[in-house]
Amino acid sequence: MQETYDLHCHSTASDGSLTPAEVVHRAKLQGVTSLALTDHDTINGQKEAAETALSNNINYIPGIELSTTWENKCFHIVGLNIDPTNKPLITGIENLQTLRSERAKKIALKLEKRRIPNAYESVVKAAKGGMITRSHFADFLLSQHYVSTKQEAFDRYLGKGKTAFVSTIWADLADAIDWINQSGGVAVVAHPLRYKLTASWLRRFLSSFKEMGGQGIEVVTGRSTPDEIRRTLQYANQNELLASIGSDFHTPDNKWVELGRLAPLPESIKPVWELF
Repeated sequence: MQETYDLHCHSTASDGSLTPAEVVHRAKLQGVTSLALTDHDTINGQKEAAETALSNNINYIPGIELSTTWENKCFHIVGLNIDPTNKPLITGIENLQTLRSERAKKIALKLEKRRIPNAYESVVKAAKGGMITRSHFADFLLSQHYVSTKQEAFDRYLGKGKTAFVSTIWADLADAIDWINQSGGVAVVAHPLRYKLTASWLRRFLSSFKEMGGQGIEVVTGRSTPDEIRRTLQYANQNELLASIGSDFHTPDNKWVELGRLAPLPESIKPVWELF
């Protein structure tokens, strides 16, 4: 039986539209055999996902996607095969959750100044106790007809430099990698080509990431082109990083990104799951 890995996806515990159990069921339908739920800055969906995976004969890998800052730039680091009960990791996550809550209030205040009221109350309700992300604000702006698409919400209000953007200093990159490593996990750079960095900046970042104890990089993502896979593979080899693979699935409404629908990892590189 062929193994199908998807080591990056989201549920209602952060900014996904399906519950952790629903994500696992959908993964099963899509033929995924090994799954990691990696919600933003929270482990709240882990227990439900793990229990559902067990009853569906899916190999479950506990995960998280941490928001980090390096050289005043934001990077997302996926932690795979973590121990969700690890104290340093839990403390780090709690600090990030405080930052997310503060950011949400600041975004809502900026929207209010643009005569867009009730944003904070609405996103808190929509998040249902999960992490509030900019995606929740985009959904709010769309539902209230301030924009006609979610992308327009980022282009007009929520994107960097726009009127409701709030610059946030997230967890220090070295600290986040340390939390993951202390919990027995593997730190992986999420979607490395999405940060819009020059090649030299990306090389600098990956070199620092490796020096700090990072071990993996997503070589294949849900929307990778053959050229992007080739480029990312080069970065992985240059920094002796292992390869990960993940769709970054959030919702069935996005027809372009589906659980398990991924190009194969190049056979020339060692996969990150060999460390699990």
